[in-house]
Parts: sequence; structure tokens; C-alpha cells
Amino acid sequence: MTPARFSRAAATLAVAAALACGCSRSPVLVAGRAASPCPGVLDAAKRAVAHAERAVAWAGPTTGPRAVSGKRIVFVAETMTNPGVAGTANGVQEAARSVGWNVRVIDGQGTPAGIRAAFGQALALRPSGIVLAGFDPESTAQQVEQANDARIPLVGWHATRTPGPSPRLFTNVTTRVEDVARISAYWIIAESGGNAGVVLFTDSSVPFAENKSQLIKRTLASCSGVKLLSYQNIPIPDAGSRTPDAVSSLLSRFGDRWTHSAAINDLYFADAAPALRAAGRQGGGAPFSIGAGDGDPSAFERVRDRQFQAATVPEPLGAQGSQIVDEFNRAFAARPPSGYVPPVHLTTVANVDDTRSWDPPGYRAAYMRIWRPGG
Repeated sequence: MTPARFSRAAATLAVAAALACGCSRSPVLVAGRAASPCPGVLDAAKRAVAHAERAVAWAGPTTGPRAVSGKRIVFVAETMTNPGVAGTANGVQEAARSVGWNVRVIDGQGTPAGIRAAFGQALALRPSGIVLAGFDPESTAQQVEQANDARIPLVGWHATRTPGPSPRLFTNVTTRVEDVARISAYWIIAESGGNAGVVLFTDSSVPFAENKSQLIKRTLASCSGVKLLSYQNIPIPDAGSRTPDAVSSLLSRFGDRWTHSAAINDLYFADAAPALRAAGRQGGGAPFSIGAGDGDPSAFERVRDRQFQAATVPEPLGAQGSQIVDEFNRAFAARPPSGYVPPVHLTTVANVDDTRSWDPPGYRAAYMRIWRPGG
């Protein structure tokens, strides 16, 4: 019997056995692989993944006020150990230099007290504007009120659950968390064929991150063949010290049932790698992992080199830095926010090439045409 006929015969026997025993809920082997228990969701996931992997040209604002000069911005960071926060800070500094602004970064060190202290320092500097990077305005309600009373515009980055303005912020710059969470979960469903055992890493102390991880859980649950094995709450500032031990414990508990991972930040996989390597796991094998956000340079390297990370959903950190500067410039000119929301993008082995970041092509020139028309 040829291999093809043998596979078809095996599939037929598996179906017949399932029908005979009444165990129709068991997976059916098709050509040696378990059939998806959620074919409709799997098809949708494959289409969404293919679309998100495509390169997207710049489609942001094309008009706005000319840049004013001499402004001073303070960037209050939840923690600079968060690669997304650090990358956005770099983007803001680069864009600010192009229009003659000064930027100071103050690190909140990842603790509520540290963030409040950093915000207090920012207010004492009496800046033109303040960035709230990676933390909820409600956690610094007193300082936010002081800034509002002093008419200091506040622009958030991943500060609230949704992009755009809020009662406390001029605007919040972010991709839509629903889109990031959905494509991250869809990648797992598509990559696994709808059969996966997943560990999800999150930081529940950050409302934005907790919301993202809950949305990932919800999408994973749309496929009955995908099982959430563990929900790991590890604060980002503690990831370096706690993730390796957590990974060792997870390997002991779940073994080969742990096939995939998702995390609200790529850094968890950098910290997981030593424990996986020590356990004899191969960098290009299970658990196959996706970072649901940020996309720092080391994440691109891990994806390209197949070192314990297979995909990332990168924020366009450079473009978001420019957007933050543009939003401040609109606030200074008494204009409304731009309303721009970056599209979701997926970086995998198939499209990572030699890149170390992702930004829509053309964003720098587009903003300079707004800020320095004819210049």
C-alpha cells in the first residue's frame, strides 16, 4: 500500500472507530494529524494571520498645525525595564529633536510609589507637557488633577484601555488592545491547527496588560481544542527573577502538553529561555511563543534565530513616539487629537528578515510635512 493510501485508510478507520464507540468528540486523525475541533475559528484565524503579516504603509494624519519650538516634555515611565516603554521614550526623543523640543525621561521603577514620585518630579519641572507611559492615570489621580489644574497637557502611551482622548488625558496613543489580543490568540490557533496547550504570562498589576490577557483568554476559548494550562501573573519588574523558576515549574507540571505560550510583553521569553534551554528544549521547538505587544529588538532577534520565540505583535514604537509629539503639538495649538490608531501587525519567521523593529514606512516624512511644511 502506498503512503498516501495508507494515510487515507488510517483516517477512514479512525472515523469508523469514533462512530462505533460513540466518541465523536475525540479528535479525528486526518493524514496523520488531529483534525481541528474548531474548523470555522481556525479558518478565520488563518485569514487574520495572513493579513496581519503583510507590510502596511503609513496611513496616519497628513494635516495638522506647524510645530512650535522651545517646548519641554517630561516622559514619565512606568518602568524603563519594559522594552515598549523604553522604545517609545526613544521615539519621543528622536521626534522632539526634529522640532527643537527638549525631553526628559523619569523612571517610575515599576512600583506605585515610584511612579507617583516620578510624576511629582515631572510636575515640579513645570513642563509644557507630560507623557504617562505604561500606567493607569487613576493610579496617580492626585498628580493628574494637579496637571489638569495647571493646564499641562497629558498624553498617554498604553495608559488607558482604549486609544484616543479621555476625561484625564488629551489622548492615549496605542494600537487597539482588542486587535493585538485577537491576533496573538489567532496565531496560536492557526499555528497549532486548533489543538494547543497554552501558558499565558501577564502583569495583573497593570490594568492595560490585565485587560489584554483577558481578551487573549477569551479568543483562545473560542476554539475548544485550545486549553489554557496556566495563567502566570508575574509583574514586569520581577520578570527577570521570577520567570525562570516559573518556567521550570511549568515544565515539570505539564511536560509536552505545554505546546504554546503568549505573553503581554516580549521580555518574558528572554527570561524564559535559560530555563527552557536547561531542560533540553530546542529554541525552534515547543513551546512556540508569541509576544502580544511591544516588539523590542531582542524579540525580533529571537524570532529570526528561532530562539524560544516564534512571533511578536510589535507596537510601531518609533511612529508612536512621533505621534505623541504630534498630539502635544495639536494640544499646544488648541486643536483636537489626531484620532489616528496604528494598525495591528504580526512579525513571524516568515517576514522578520533582518529587521529589529517595525514601523509603517514613511511615517517620519509624513510628520515632517505637517510640522515643517516646505521646510
